[in-house]
Amino acid sequence: MTRSRPVRVANCSGYHGDPAYEMYRQATLGDVDFITGDYLAEVNMANNAEAWRAGHHPGYEETAWEGLRQTIEVIAEKKIRVVINGGALDPKALAEKVDAMTREKNLNIKVGYLSGDDLYPNYGPNMPTSRKELAHLDSGHPSVAPSDLTFAFLNTPDSKPVPMVSAHAYLGARGIVHGLREGADIIICGRVADASPVIAAAWYWHNWSETDYDKLAGALVAGHLIECSAYVTGGNFSGFDRYPLDNLVAPGFPIAEIEDDGSCVITKHPNTQGMVTTDTVRCQFLYELQGSIYLNSDVSARIDNVVVEEVGTDRVRVSGITGAPPPPTTKLAVFYQGGFEAELLLNATGYGTSKKWDLIEKQLRHFIPKAVLDDLETLEFQRQARIFFAQPTHPQLTRTYQTSQLQSTTYLRIFIASRSVLSVAGVSVAMRDISLKHFSGSSLRPERIDGIFICVAYIDHHLGFHSTLDMRTAVPRPFLAYYPALVNQADIKETIHLIDGQNKTSFDIPRPSQYQALAPRESYDPQVVLSPPVEEGVAAKEIRLGDIALARSGDKGANLNCGIFVTNPGHWEWLRQYMTIGRMRSLLGEDWDDSFFIERVEFAHIHAVHFVIYGILGRGVSSSSRLDGFGKGFADYIRDKVVEVPVELL
Repeated sequence: MTRSRPVRVANCSGYHGDPAYEMYRQATLGDVDFITGDYLAEVNMANNAEAWRAGHHPGYEETAWEGLRQTIEVIAEKKIRVVINGGALDPKALAEKVDAMTREKNLNIKVGYLSGDDLYPNYGPNMPTSRKELAHLDSGHPSVAPSDLTFAFLNTPDSKPVPMVSAHAYLGARGIVHGLREGADIIICGRVADASPVIAAAWYWHNWSETDYDKLAGALVAGHLIECSAYVTGGNFSGFDRYPLDNLVAPGFPIAEIEDDGSCVITKHPNTQGMVTTDTVRCQFLYELQGSIYLNSDVSARIDNVVVEEVGTDRVRVSGITGAPPPPTTKLAVFYQGGFEAELLLNATGYGTSKKWDLIEKQLRHFIPKAVLDDLETLEFQRQARIFFAQPTHPQLTRTYQTSQLQSTTYLRIFIASRSVLSVAGVSVAMRDISLKHFSGSSLRPERIDGIFICVAYIDHHLGFHSTLDMRTAVPRPFLAYYPALVNQADIKETIHLIDGQNKTSFDIPRPSQYQALAPRESYDPQVVLSPPVEEGVAAKEIRLGDIALARSGDKGANLNCGIFVTNPGHWEWLRQYMTIGRMRSLLGEDWDDSFFIERVEFAHIHAVHFVIYGILGRGVSSSSRLDGFGKGFADYIRDKVVEVPVELL
């Protein structure tokens, strides 16, 4: 039966580290109908998969259990329904534990759990031996060519199989909806898509059909907006410096009020820190998108006509989303044993720094044995620039100088990866040969190499060296490599299970009744491009882009997204004409590589330009060699660029 009022869905977690007490706060600080929680970054489950299969890990997220333990009486008293993905690798185990707790406390709560996302039995225990066996997520994109590292598991000595660690498909909301309709009060999920619990709450509450695509698409965006907890209430907010910092210490977590037409109001409980504004909502809306279509296993959402408007204090309405049938495929997050990686950090101070880094790179490449060099998958020398603080200029010079040695110091980050631990360690070993051949001003000495010498504590039994230093960054550590794949939704067997003490009732979930094949992703520049940035004869001023624009960026595997928007509508035409594909490429500077590919779309109603840069994060997630491996700092890097703006706009 359709309800006349919107459903109030409160999010209590954006990742497994969010405090468990946030579930209790969301349940007690006001009235809500549902509590949802997202506990899973892409690598979470892989980190624990081997230990779980060996019986050394519970499989579920501890903060999910602790949140339920703290809140269960309130959930029962207020009849709040809970849908979370904190079941992770073993939703059954957590569901049975919660069911036992409710029985011990004599609470009238029915618990269920969802299965079907774990496809390791289907595709493991080893990685494919050819590119054709498990299609890459971007394999259908004609302009994107994944790097060789994307398929590093095919390039092993003697063609030895590479162990797969985990493989989980992103499920939709339909199984959760079926469980709610069968009377479940708490549903524990594994790898459902981040927004799926919120979609399910609205779908069930308003009794939508599976073909109410506009409504489902609106709920998908609502889920996207609140699934990262405080990211929509002041966390990771590029406009934070415009607000009192004391109000951003512990932002309250968000609530989505979802109407029957799929539109929503984003809000939070009164008297909690942080804020919900059109700017915080626009920032979160632009997070981790891949263009003008947002995909889920139940619906494809058309998002380029999104409207964001303030309707009260800490209340922002989001509408304009339309939907279509879901794609026939869904993402499969595959992790495998990638080998070993390490990083060495070297400092240099003052005069001639660039030449110092030239020398150290030449020396290392000379002293690293050729067999080691040939065995490295990655060896990167990343120069981190010194920070210039605002200081008075020297009376005899025209440039700024540093008033302390720290301000004059830069560092070189050497990133190493290989399938061989000895090859990774061999780069550190080569530092021994440079001990007294180093550049001027270096503190490298045979007995003390400032945290960059040899990771001997780890490889002593291999190489016979000795050191008592705390080598945290130089120690080769095993890492998990990420491979995003595609699987057919029709091949997934999804089941919802309801627990009643020792009894269990299970329902197989039908697959979507119709699919819509993916069309090529949209990408376009404006019809009018500002080239040069300011017309001849027009008064201009140099400012930082961040002075007039906010932004949000994030990762999707090897790809990085960045959405940029202006807070003054009068700046919109300038932004859209200025921020072209070519401009983004030029702003990347030395970070640009010809193997990358850029897509661009516009969200005109929120005055935003959105980019996807394919390939810039390498293998992505846990195996990216970039310092900003998850792409979250990229937006503020671009906002720090100096741009030329017509004075009349300012």
